[in-house]
Amino acid sequence: MTPVEVSPTPTPSVTGSLTPSPTDTGPTPAPTPTEQPSTPPGTATPTPTVTVTTTVTAEPSTMTAAAPTVTTTTQTWVTAPASSSSQLPWGLVLSAALVLVVGLAATVWLARRYRPTPSPAPAVPSSTPVRGLLGFLVQLGRGMLDASTPAGQVNRDLLEVARVNGAPRAEIVSLPTALFVSLPDGGTAQTVAVSAGRRPLRLDQVQAVLEVAQEAQERVIDPDEGSRRLTAALAAPEPYPLWLRVVGYAAVSAGLSLLLGGGWPDLAVAVVLGVAVALALQLTTSATSGYAALVALGAAFAVSTLVFLLARTGWPLVPLAALVPPLVTFLPGALLTTAAIDLATNQMVAGAARLASGGMQLVLLALGITAGAGLVGVPASLSASGSSPIGVFAPWLGVLLFGAGVGWHNGARRGSRRWILLVLVVAYAGQVLGGLVFGGVVSAFVGALAMTPVAAVVSTRPTGPPAMVSFLPGFWLLVPGALGLVGVTSVLGRSLDAALGTVVTAAVTMVSICLGVLVGLAVSTPLVRRLRAAPRATAGPDLDAGDLDGPTPAGS
Repeated sequence: MTPVEVSPTPTPSVTGSLTPSPTDTGPTPAPTPTEQPSTPPGTATPTPTVTVTTTVTAEPSTMTAAAPTVTTTTQTWVTAPASSSSQLPWGLVLSAALVLVVGLAATVWLARRYRPTPSPAPAVPSSTPVRGLLGFLVQLGRGMLDASTPAGQVNRDLLEVARVNGAPRAEIVSLPTALFVSLPDGGTAQTVAVSAGRRPLRLDQVQAVLEVAQEAQERVIDPDEGSRRLTAALAAPEPYPLWLRVVGYAAVSAGLSLLLGGGWPDLAVAVVLGVAVALALQLTTSATSGYAALVALGAAFAVSTLVFLLARTGWPLVPLAALVPPLVTFLPGALLTTAAIDLATNQMVAGAARLASGGMQLVLLALGITAGAGLVGVPASLSASGSSPIGVFAPWLGVLLFGAGVGWHNGARRGSRRWILLVLVVAYAGQVLGGLVFGGVVSAFVGALAMTPVAAVVSTRPTGPPAMVSFLPGFWLLVPGALGLVGVTSVLGRSLDAALGTVVTAAVTMVSICLGVLVGLAVSTPLVRRLRAAPRATAGPDLDAGDLDGPTPAGS
């Protein structure tokens, strides 16, 4: 018999019983053992593979199952609530709560001073010819677009004016830089397309345009009278002299520097550079829109170069608090927020156009800042940390300086300035409390939500400006443009991690302001309608000379 040679197969050593195969029913003969080849010393001996098959009859188990083991897992919070990790001083928080309560209480008191009356009867259709109504609608729409009014509000107001003047089938299409108005005329339609949005308006002009729009909807004035008032408002001279406008811009820079945590050196630099930028703006007022980009780029380059030069020589500056305030007039905070409102109200074309324009403005400013930093040799990454020399009251002083400066520099009427200050103070108080409860990003929502009912109720006062006049400084105060500028500058400075975070923060801030305004309008609109139906003559003590007729004389 010839032996069969079996090639040994290395297998790991296994300790335990053999595993039966459930498919075989009979024993298998054991294989014939073979002689193992010799191996050198120190070499592991391979083990041949042996398979043994047996038949096993399973019997019920009599063992008792072990008790299950219960494991308790403790869930820990990854991030602490915003209120527990907030670094806001308690003095600032308590003062913000007090200011917000007082501001809202004053709003309720103002609202209760009028006794609501039933709504007036529907207006009688106007006998103005179609051509005269068409010209008035075009002029009014252009003025509202120049005032940065959201496209949805422009469409709604113009359609209402057309309806009460006997043209309910009018069609309005408004864009940031164009306006299309179509009125039916017998069996045909007259359509006019004009450019718009190219002329920035002062606050007194914005107020005049929006007052005409409101009174035209209520049929207080006819289209002819509205056209005359619009022409006079748009041709009105500056309400304040040059020196007061420059002082106002310096006050705006100082206030924003305090809000950004600047110290005495930052405050001094912001004021001096603010005066220089204000004078430069006066010298370039005749520049066409094609050169406006160069003005913004040049201002950003000059301001950043000076600030970084001072920082390099050893001045203890916080670049954000010294650099951003002088450039506040170029920050597209209101433009970006209006873009977010347009997008939220399904005005996609207008919102996208304004968003692109605001983004381009930020890129121009960031390019100028980065060029200045490259010239001096200082990185263009901005820091927001700083300690105010005045302590907990610095932000409130900053808000007051900011509001007063906005009124002087942007030509607000004398009777409107105190209402603008009220709205700004309430907006900042809401932002502080929102930052304590929800964190910094959502704080803008609370600020916008708090200021919107106040601005809406203020607009019903005889000397109160339309809500848009109060909203614009509020948008500038909430500073979405400053956040976007920091983010874009970080991108150009190759600080990508910080840049993306700041850009996202700026975008969320804009959306938060937009949502706060929309929610505030939804809450306050029914109240405003009741107040507008009340007699205005009951509030005689609030009337100031010159407040209802236009801006006050220069220097007042």
